[in-house]
Amino acid sequence: MSGRIFIVDDDRDHAESVADVLMLHGYTVDIAFTGEEGIARFRAQEFDIVLMDVRLPGMNGVETFFELKKIRPQARVLMMTGFSVERLVAEAVEHGALGVLHKPFLIADLLETLERVKPRGMVLVADDDPDFASSIEPILFRNGYVVEIARDGAEALWKASKPELSCLILDLRMPVLSGLEVYLKLREAAKVVPTIFVTGFVAEEGTALERVKQFTDGLLIKPFDPAELLKALQAAILSRQRAPAHAE
Repeated sequence: MSGRIFIVDDDRDHAESVADVLMLHGYTVDIAFTGEEGIARFRAQEFDIVLMDVRLPGMNGVETFFELKKIRPQARVLMMTGFSVERLVAEAVEHGALGVLHKPFLIADLLETLERVKPRGMVLVADDDPDFASSIEPILFRNGYVVEIARDGAEALWKASKPELSCLILDLRMPVLSGLEVYLKLREAAKVVPTIFVTGFVAEEGTALERVKQFTDGLLIKPFDPAELLKALQAAILSRQRAPAHAE
């Protein structure tokens, strides 16, 4: 199965035709025709992605989106619209919608977008620079990752023990424990996850960088293109998934 999709759209013909195509491509699909019905269904069931029409009778799509985020803050919602409602759409995207599909859209575009935003796992961003964390969190979220933030090495060590963690982005220079110290402590505890180190202090971190190169899944020098991070994340996670199990 490719995932569970929830369509909220008062255009019954459009909703059902999209659902038919998605089911042919392996998705499980549920449909609601009003925002109120959508909220009730969403509260009762788990969905990977919601396709939300902006214009709905009664509660509009953006209002419904905000209610879904109250129920599950990590809700993954793609907005749909066939009208010029830039203000409403911008408000939804600003508050965490994954993007916008403009009706009528090609099925190929829909499938490509769903592939891009489908859930890919949890990423822990451990960095004491709040600007860095806040800048990459929405990029990761819109590309399918659930994001946790740690502001120092001790918090990173605690949060990295979560079993659902898929990848760790570790800044080398953090208070309490450095990124390298966090990694080595996880390694000692046999809780190593795919790890990408980041640093903005290449000259100052020379010794640590030499050690990191022995076992890292990736190393990025700040500032870097977000596309580089997404590519490194995908490669690190796939590499660990394909690697044969072995004792540390």
